[in-house]
Amino acid sequence: MNEISFQPDDSLYRNRDSLSEDYTPQTIVGRDDEIKQYHTALQPVINGERPSNIFLYGKTGVGKTAVTNYLLNQLADDAHRFDLDLSIISLNCEGLNSSYQVAVNLVNRIRAPEDQISKTGHPQYEIYEFLWRELDDLGGTVLLVLDEVDNIGESDSILYQIPRARSNGNIADAKVGIIGISNDLAFRENLSAKVRSSLCEKSISFPPYDATELRSVLEQRADVAFHDNALSSEVLPLCAAYGAQDAGDARKALDLLRGAGDLARANNADMVTENHVNQARDELEREELMDGIADLADHQQLVLYALTTLEAEQETPARSQAVFDRYKELCTFAAFDARTSRRVRDFLADLAKLSIIISSQRNDGLSGGQYRDHELDHDLTTILNAMSELIERVGIHQSVRTHIKESDSIVLSE
Repeated sequence: MNEISFQPDDSLYRNRDSLSEDYTPQTIVGRDDEIKQYHTALQPVINGERPSNIFLYGKTGVGKTAVTNYLLNQLADDAHRFDLDLSIISLNCEGLNSSYQVAVNLVNRIRAPEDQISKTGHPQYEIYEFLWRELDDLGGTVLLVLDEVDNIGESDSILYQIPRARSNGNIADAKVGIIGISNDLAFRENLSAKVRSSLCEKSISFPPYDATELRSVLEQRADVAFHDNALSSEVLPLCAAYGAQDAGDARKALDLLRGAGDLARANNADMVTENHVNQARDELEREELMDGIADLADHQQLVLYALTTLEAEQETPARSQAVFDRYKELCTFAAFDARTSRRVRDFLADLAKLSIIISSQRNDGLSGGQYRDHELDHDLTTILNAMSELIERVGIHQSVRTHIKESDSIVLSE
Protein backbone atom coordinates (compact mmCIF):
# COMPACT_ATOMS: atom_id res chain seq x y z
CA MET A 1 0.00 0.00 0.00
CA ASN A 2 1.27 3.48 -0.84
CA GLU A 3 2.26 5.62 2.10
CA ILE A 4 -0.10 8.54 2.72
CA SER A 5 0.85 11.65 4.64
CA PHE A 6 -0.84 15.00 5.18
CA GLN A 7 0.90 18.30 4.58
CA PRO A 8 -0.45 21.81 5.19
CA ASP A 9 -1.63 23.45 1.99
CA ASP A 10 -2.23 27.20 1.97
CA SER A 11 -1.59 27.75 -1.72
CA LEU A 12 -5.12 29.09 -2.36
CA TYR A 13 -6.78 29.61 1.00
CA ARG A 14 -5.82 32.16 3.59
CA ASN A 15 -8.75 31.35 5.92
CA ARG A 16 -11.12 28.71 4.51
CA ASP A 17 -13.28 28.77 7.67
CA SER A 18 -14.48 32.28 6.79
CA LEU A 19 -16.66 30.69 4.10
CA SER A 20 -18.54 28.58 6.66
CA GLU A 21 -22.03 29.21 8.00
CA ASP A 22 -20.93 29.93 11.57
CA TYR A 23 -18.41 32.65 10.64
CA THR A 24 -19.45 36.16 11.69
CA PRO A 25 -17.75 38.88 9.60
CA GLN A 26 -16.60 42.15 11.13
CA THR A 27 -19.21 43.99 9.08
CA ILE A 28 -22.42 42.84 7.38
CA VAL A 29 -23.01 43.80 3.75
CA GLY A 30 -26.30 43.92 1.88
CA ARG A 31 -28.51 44.18 4.97
CA ASP A 32 -28.37 47.87 5.94
CA ASP A 33 -32.16 48.35 6.28
CA GLU A 34 -32.61 45.19 8.33
CA ILE A 35 -29.69 46.08 10.63
CA LYS A 36 -31.18 49.53 11.23
CA GLN A 37 -34.57 48.06 12.20
CA TYR A 38 -32.94 45.40 14.35
CA HIS A 39 -30.71 47.96 16.09
CA THR A 40 -33.75 50.07 16.94
CA ALA A 41 -35.56 47.02 18.32
CA LEU A 42 -32.58 46.16 20.57
CA GLN A 43 -32.05 49.71 21.82
CA PRO A 44 -34.22 49.27 24.97
CA VAL A 45 -31.67 46.71 26.25
CA ILE A 46 -28.83 49.25 26.37
CA ASN A 47 -31.22 51.74 27.99
CA GLY A 48 -31.82 49.28 30.82
CA GLU A 49 -35.47 48.95 29.78
CA ARG A 50 -37.62 45.88 29.20
CA PRO A 51 -36.42 44.27 25.97
CA SER A 52 -38.73 44.06 22.98
CA ASN A 53 -39.74 40.66 21.62
CA ILE A 54 -38.36 40.44 18.10
CA PHE A 55 -39.40 38.11 15.29
CA LEU A 56 -37.21 37.66 12.20
CA TYR A 57 -38.47 35.81 9.17
CA GLY A 58 -37.17 35.03 5.71
CA LYS A 59 -35.95 32.08 3.66
CA THR A 60 -32.82 30.12 4.45
CA GLY A 61 -29.53 31.89 3.73
CA VAL A 62 -30.78 35.49 3.72
CA GLY A 63 -28.71 36.69 6.68
CA LYS A 64 -31.04 36.36 9.68
CA THR A 65 -28.64 34.39 11.87
CA ALA A 66 -25.53 36.25 10.66
CA VAL A 67 -27.08 39.65 11.42
CA THR A 68 -28.30 38.37 14.80
CA ASN A 69 -24.83 37.14 15.79
CA TYR A 70 -23.24 40.36 14.57
CA LEU A 71 -25.61 42.67 16.48
CA LEU A 72 -25.73 40.57 19.65
CA ASN A 73 -21.93 40.42 19.81
CA GLN A 74 -21.89 44.22 19.57
CA LEU A 75 -24.70 44.51 22.12
CA ALA A 76 -22.83 42.29 24.59
CA ASP A 77 -19.68 44.39 24.21
CA ASP A 78 -21.58 47.62 24.75
CA ALA A 79 -23.52 46.21 27.72
CA HIS A 80 -20.19 45.34 29.35
CA ARG A 81 -18.87 48.83 28.58
CA PHE A 82 -21.88 50.43 30.29
CA ASP A 83 -21.81 47.92 33.17
CA LEU A 84 -25.21 46.42 32.28
CA ASP A 85 -26.15 42.89 33.36
CA LEU A 86 -26.99 41.08 30.10
CA SER A 87 -27.30 37.33 29.43
CA ILE A 88 -27.87 35.93 25.93
CA ILE A 89 -29.11 32.33 25.72
CA SER A 90 -29.24 30.85 22.21
CA LEU A 91 -31.09 27.69 21.24
CA ASN A 92 -31.61 26.13 17.81
CA CYS A 93 -35.08 24.56 17.84
CA GLU A 94 -34.40 22.06 15.07
CA GLY A 95 -35.77 18.73 16.27
CA LEU A 96 -37.70 20.37 19.12
CA ASN A 97 -41.37 20.14 18.23
CA SER A 98 -43.04 21.25 21.46
CA SER A 99 -42.91 24.00 24.06
CA TYR A 100 -42.04 21.33 26.63
CA GLN A 101 -38.87 20.32 24.76
CA VAL A 102 -37.84 23.94 24.22
CA ALA A 103 -38.32 24.75 27.93
CA VAL A 104 -36.28 21.70 29.01
CA ASN A 105 -33.44 22.65 26.67
CA LEU A 106 -33.47 26.26 27.86
CA VAL A 107 -33.23 25.14 31.48
CA ASN A 108 -30.32 22.85 30.64
CA ARG A 109 -28.65 25.56 28.57
CA ILE A 110 -28.61 27.79 31.66
CA ARG A 111 -27.75 25.15 34.26
CA ALA A 112 -24.32 23.66 34.92
CA PRO A 113 -23.65 20.24 33.29
CA GLU A 114 -23.89 18.40 36.62
CA ASP A 115 -27.32 19.96 37.37
CA GLN A 116 -29.17 19.11 34.14
CA ILE A 117 -32.78 17.93 34.23
CA SER A 118 -34.10 14.88 32.35
CA LYS A 119 -35.85 15.52 29.05
CA THR A 120 -38.92 13.54 30.08
CA GLY A 121 -40.80 12.71 33.25
CA HIS A 122 -41.67 16.18 34.52
CA PRO A 123 -45.12 17.77 34.20
CA GLN A 124 -45.06 20.86 32.02
CA TYR A 125 -45.91 23.28 34.86
CA GLU A 126 -42.84 22.03 36.74
CA ILE A 127 -40.58 22.57 33.73
CA TYR A 128 -41.85 26.15 33.50
CA GLU A 129 -41.21 26.64 37.20
CA PHE A 130 -37.61 25.46 36.67
CA LEU A 131 -37.27 27.92 33.82
CA TRP A 132 -38.69 30.88 35.77
CA ARG A 133 -36.32 30.13 38.65
CA GLU A 134 -33.27 29.93 36.38
CA LEU A 135 -34.17 33.18 34.60
CA ASP A 136 -34.70 35.00 37.89
CA ASP A 137 -31.37 33.67 39.20
CA LEU A 138 -29.67 35.15 36.13
CA GLY A 139 -31.32 38.50 36.81
CA GLY A 140 -30.68 41.63 34.78
CA THR A 141 -31.72 41.46 31.12
CA VAL A 142 -32.00 38.06 29.46
CA LEU A 143 -32.40 37.58 25.70
CA LEU A 144 -33.58 34.14 24.58
CA VAL A 145 -32.65 33.55 20.92
CA LEU A 146 -34.80 30.78 19.42
CA ASP A 147 -33.49 29.95 15.96
CA GLU A 148 -35.76 27.91 13.65
CA VAL A 149 -38.56 28.60 16.11
CA ASP A 150 -41.13 27.35 13.58
CA ASN A 151 -40.17 23.77 14.54
CA ILE A 152 -42.29 24.21 17.67
CA GLY A 153 -45.38 24.04 15.47
CA GLU A 154 -48.81 24.27 17.07
CA SER A 155 -47.43 23.55 20.57
CA ASP A 156 -46.36 27.17 20.95
CA SER A 157 -47.48 28.03 24.51
CA ILE A 158 -43.92 28.92 25.54
CA LEU A 159 -44.01 31.81 23.06
CA TYR A 160 -46.95 33.17 25.03
CA GLN A 161 -45.73 32.27 28.52
CA ILE A 162 -42.22 33.78 28.42
CA PRO A 163 -43.20 37.32 27.32
CA ARG A 164 -45.88 37.41 30.04
CA ALA A 165 -43.88 35.68 32.79
CA ARG A 166 -43.01 38.96 34.54
CA SER A 167 -46.50 40.47 34.39
CA ASN A 168 -47.96 37.14 35.58
CA GLY A 169 -45.69 37.16 38.63
CA ASN A 170 -43.62 34.16 37.53
CA ILE A 171 -40.43 36.23 37.24
CA ALA A 172 -39.53 39.03 39.63
CA ASP A 173 -35.96 40.08 38.94
CA ALA A 174 -35.11 39.32 35.30
CA LYS A 175 -36.29 41.29 32.28
CA VAL A 176 -36.70 38.68 29.54
CA GLY A 177 -37.09 39.13 25.79
CA ILE A 178 -37.40 36.58 22.97
CA ILE A 179 -35.74 36.79 19.57
CA GLY A 180 -37.53 34.29 17.32
CA ILE A 181 -35.99 33.40 13.96
CA SER A 182 -37.98 31.50 11.34
CA ASN A 183 -37.38 30.20 7.82
CA ASP A 184 -41.11 29.56 7.40
CA LEU A 185 -42.68 32.67 5.94
CA ALA A 186 -46.16 31.46 6.93
CA PHE A 187 -45.28 30.66 10.56
CA ARG A 188 -45.99 34.18 11.80
CA GLU A 189 -49.45 34.23 10.24
CA ASN A 190 -50.29 30.75 11.57
CA LEU A 191 -49.61 31.74 15.19
CA SER A 192 -52.63 32.31 17.40
CA ALA A 193 -53.54 35.96 17.84
CA LYS A 194 -52.37 36.06 21.48
CA VAL A 195 -49.02 34.46 20.67
CA ARG A 196 -48.49 36.69 17.63
CA SER A 197 -49.08 39.83 19.68
CA SER A 198 -46.50 38.64 22.22
CA LEU A 199 -43.77 37.24 19.99
CA CYS A 200 -44.04 39.65 17.08
CA GLU A 201 -43.80 42.90 19.00
CA LYS A 202 -41.13 43.90 16.48
CA SER A 203 -41.13 41.98 13.19
CA ILE A 204 -38.32 42.22 10.64
CA SER A 205 -38.53 40.62 7.21
CA PHE A 206 -35.35 39.52 5.44
CA PRO A 207 -35.91 39.39 1.65
CA PRO A 208 -33.76 37.20 -0.63
CA TYR A 209 -30.43 38.63 -1.75
CA ASP A 210 -30.21 39.74 -5.36
CA ALA A 211 -27.13 38.95 -7.48
CA THR A 212 -25.48 42.32 -6.71
CA GLU A 213 -25.90 41.87 -2.95
CA LEU A 214 -24.64 38.30 -3.13
CA ARG A 215 -21.58 39.44 -5.02
CA SER A 216 -20.85 41.94 -2.24
CA VAL A 217 -21.19 39.17 0.37
CA LEU A 218 -18.89 36.88 -1.62
CA GLU A 219 -16.31 39.61 -2.22
CA GLN A 220 -16.19 40.37 1.50
CA ARG A 221 -15.67 36.70 2.43
CA ALA A 222 -13.27 36.00 -0.45
CA ASP A 223 -10.98 38.80 0.71
CA VAL A 224 -10.60 36.95 3.99
CA ALA A 225 -10.73 33.38 2.66
CA PHE A 226 -8.38 33.44 -0.34
CA HIS A 227 -4.94 34.74 -1.16
CA ASP A 228 -4.65 37.58 -3.66
CA ASN A 229 -5.07 36.45 -7.29
CA ALA A 230 -6.39 33.03 -6.21
CA LEU A 231 -9.73 33.59 -7.99
CA SER A 232 -10.21 34.22 -11.69
CA SER A 233 -12.39 37.22 -12.51
CA GLU A 234 -15.50 35.22 -13.42
CA VAL A 235 -15.69 33.13 -10.22
CA LEU A 236 -17.49 35.53 -7.86
CA PRO A 237 -20.02 36.84 -10.43
CA LEU A 238 -20.84 33.24 -11.39
CA CYS A 239 -21.27 32.10 -7.77
CA ALA A 240 -23.46 35.16 -7.12
CA ALA A 241 -25.60 34.44 -10.19
CA TYR A 242 -26.12 30.82 -9.16
CA GLY A 243 -26.95 31.95 -5.61
CA ALA A 244 -29.55 34.39 -6.95
CA GLN A 245 -31.12 31.53 -8.91
CA ASP A 246 -31.25 29.50 -5.67
CA ALA A 247 -33.74 31.92 -4.07
CA GLY A 248 -31.08 34.47 -3.10
CA ASP A 249 -29.44 32.04 -0.69
CA ALA A 250 -26.06 33.38 0.49
CA ARG A 251 -25.32 30.13 2.28
CA LYS A 252 -25.53 28.16 -0.96
CA ALA A 253 -23.43 30.76 -2.77
CA LEU A 254 -20.74 30.48 -0.09
CA ASP A 255 -20.91 26.67 -0.18
CA LEU A 256 -20.45 26.85 -3.93
CA LEU A 257 -17.41 29.13 -3.63
CA ARG A 258 -15.87 26.86 -1.01
CA GLY A 259 -16.60 23.79 -3.13
CA ALA A 260 -14.91 25.40 -6.13
CA GLY A 261 -11.91 26.28 -3.99
CA ASP A 262 -11.67 22.74 -2.67
CA LEU A 263 -11.77 21.30 -6.19
CA ALA A 264 -9.05 23.68 -7.34
CA ARG A 265 -6.90 22.76 -4.35
CA ALA A 266 -7.46 19.02 -4.90
CA ASN A 267 -6.33 19.44 -8.51
CA ASN A 268 -3.26 21.48 -7.47
CA ALA A 269 -4.55 24.38 -9.56
CA ASP A 270 -2.92 27.79 -9.30
CA MET A 271 -6.28 29.54 -9.46
CA VAL A 272 -10.00 28.86 -8.94
CA THR A 273 -11.76 29.10 -12.32
CA GLU A 274 -15.22 29.07 -13.83
CA ASN A 275 -14.79 25.37 -14.58
CA HIS A 276 -14.26 24.64 -10.87
CA VAL A 277 -17.45 26.56 -10.04
CA ASN A 278 -19.49 24.56 -12.55
CA GLN A 279 -18.05 21.27 -11.30
CA ALA A 280 -18.79 22.27 -7.70
CA ARG A 281 -22.36 23.23 -8.61
CA ASP A 282 -22.94 19.85 -10.23
CA GLU A 283 -21.60 18.12 -7.11
CA LEU A 284 -23.71 20.24 -4.72
CA GLU A 285 -26.85 19.60 -6.76
CA ARG A 286 -26.09 15.88 -6.70
CA GLU A 287 -25.65 15.95 -2.92
CA GLU A 288 -28.88 17.91 -2.46
CA LEU A 289 -30.72 15.44 -4.68
CA MET A 290 -29.31 12.47 -2.77
CA ASP A 291 -30.26 14.00 0.58
CA GLY A 292 -33.73 14.96 -0.66
CA ILE A 293 -34.49 11.45 -1.92
CA ALA A 294 -33.08 9.80 1.19
CA ASP A 295 -35.46 11.92 3.31
CA LEU A 296 -38.56 10.75 1.41
CA ALA A 297 -41.00 8.37 3.09
CA ASP A 298 -40.95 4.72 1.96
CA HIS A 299 -44.02 4.95 -0.28
CA GLN A 300 -42.74 8.14 -1.92
CA GLN A 301 -39.48 6.33 -2.67
CA LEU A 302 -41.41 3.33 -3.99
CA VAL A 303 -43.27 5.57 -6.42
CA LEU A 304 -39.96 7.06 -7.52
CA TYR A 305 -38.47 3.56 -7.81
CA ALA A 306 -41.43 2.55 -9.99
CA LEU A 307 -40.84 5.48 -12.35
CA THR A 308 -37.10 4.73 -12.37
CA THR A 309 -37.71 1.17 -13.54
CA LEU A 310 -39.94 2.46 -16.33
CA GLU A 311 -37.25 4.92 -17.37
CA ALA A 312 -34.70 2.10 -17.45
CA GLU A 313 -37.05 0.27 -19.82
CA GLN A 314 -37.31 3.44 -21.95
CA GLU A 315 -41.02 3.61 -21.15
CA THR A 316 -41.01 7.25 -20.11
CA PRO A 317 -42.65 9.71 -20.16
CA ALA A 318 -45.04 7.36 -18.39
CA ARG A 319 -48.65 7.99 -17.50
CA SER A 320 -49.70 8.04 -13.87
CA GLN A 321 -51.56 4.74 -14.31
CA ALA A 322 -48.42 3.01 -15.59
CA VAL A 323 -46.45 4.30 -12.61
CA PHE A 324 -49.21 3.16 -10.26
CA ASP A 325 -49.26 -0.35 -11.77
CA ARG A 326 -45.48 -0.73 -11.37
CA TYR A 327 -45.67 0.73 -7.84
CA LYS A 328 -48.23 -1.93 -6.86
CA GLU A 329 -45.88 -4.64 -8.15
CA LEU A 330 -43.07 -3.27 -5.99
CA CYS A 331 -45.38 -3.09 -2.97
CA THR A 332 -46.20 -6.78 -3.46
CA PHE A 333 -42.51 -7.69 -3.50
CA ALA A 334 -41.85 -5.50 -0.45
CA ALA A 335 -44.90 -6.77 1.45
CA PHE A 336 -46.14 -3.19 1.78
CA ASP A 337 -49.80 -2.21 1.69
CA ALA A 338 -50.17 -0.20 -1.52
CA ARG A 339 -51.66 3.28 -1.32
CA THR A 340 -54.50 4.34 -3.60
CA SER A 341 -53.95 5.63 -7.12
CA ARG A 342 -54.99 9.09 -5.95
CA ARG A 343 -52.35 9.02 -3.21
CA VAL A 344 -49.74 7.93 -5.74
CA ARG A 345 -50.68 10.90 -7.92
CA ASP A 346 -50.11 13.10 -4.85
CA PHE A 347 -46.68 11.51 -4.39
CA LEU A 348 -45.82 12.19 -8.03
CA ALA A 349 -46.85 15.82 -7.56
CA ASP A 350 -44.60 16.03 -4.48
CA LEU A 351 -41.65 14.60 -6.44
CA ALA A 352 -42.23 17.16 -9.20
CA LYS A 353 -42.27 20.02 -6.68
CA LEU A 354 -38.93 18.80 -5.38
CA SER A 355 -37.58 18.83 -8.97
CA ILE A 356 -36.77 15.13 -8.76
CA ILE A 357 -39.08 14.30 -11.67
CA ILE A 358 -40.76 16.22 -14.48
CA SER A 359 -44.55 15.99 -14.72
CA SER A 360 -46.34 17.36 -17.78
CA GLN A 361 -50.00 17.92 -18.54
CA ARG A 362 -51.05 16.32 -21.83
CA ASN A 363 -54.20 16.67 -23.88
CA ASP A 364 -55.18 14.13 -26.54
CA GLY A 365 -58.27 16.07 -27.51
CA LEU A 366 -61.85 14.97 -27.02
CA SER A 367 -61.10 11.30 -27.56
CA GLY A 368 -58.06 10.97 -25.29
CA GLY A 369 -58.80 13.58 -22.66
CA GLN A 370 -56.26 15.12 -20.32
CA TYR A 371 -53.61 13.20 -18.42
CA ARG A 372 -50.20 13.64 -16.85
CA ASP A 373 -47.02 11.86 -17.75
CA HIS A 374 -43.80 11.68 -15.81
CA GLU A 375 -40.07 11.18 -16.28
CA LEU A 376 -36.92 11.56 -14.21
CA ASP A 377 -35.27 14.98 -14.03
CA HIS A 378 -31.88 13.54 -13.07
CA ASP A 379 -29.44 10.80 -13.94
CA LEU A 380 -30.98 7.38 -13.35
CA THR A 381 -27.93 5.93 -11.57
CA THR A 382 -27.74 8.88 -9.16
CA ILE A 383 -31.39 8.39 -8.19
CA LEU A 384 -30.91 4.68 -7.66
CA ASN A 385 -27.89 5.33 -5.44
CA ALA A 386 -29.96 7.71 -3.33
CA MET A 387 -32.56 4.95 -2.79
CA SER A 388 -29.97 2.29 -1.94
CA GLU A 389 -31.40 1.54 1.52
CA LEU A 390 -34.92 1.03 0.17
CA ILE A 391 -33.67 -1.10 -2.71
CA GLU A 392 -31.68 -3.20 -0.25
CA ARG A 393 -34.96 -4.02 1.48
CA VAL A 394 -37.22 -4.31 -1.57
CA GLY A 395 -34.85 -5.91 -4.06
CA ILE A 396 -33.36 -4.98 -7.41
CA HIS A 397 -35.80 -4.83 -10.30
CA GLN A 398 -34.45 -6.54 -13.40
CA SER A 399 -34.72 -3.35 -15.44
CA VAL A 400 -32.21 -1.48 -13.27
CA ARG A 401 -29.84 -4.33 -12.46
CA THR A 402 -27.10 -3.04 -14.75
CA HIS A 403 -27.27 0.41 -13.15
CA ILE A 404 -26.64 -0.82 -9.62
CA LYS A 405 -23.34 -1.97 -8.20
CA GLU A 406 -23.11 -5.58 -7.12
CA SER A 407 -24.80 -6.12 -3.77
CA ASP A 408 -26.52 -8.78 -1.70
CA SER A 409 -29.95 -7.46 -2.61
CA ILE A 410 -32.37 -9.94 -4.07
CA VAL A 411 -33.23 -9.53 -7.74
CA LEU A 412 -36.93 -9.16 -8.45
CA SER A 413 -38.44 -11.12 -11.30
CA GLU A 414 -39.69 -9.14 -14.24
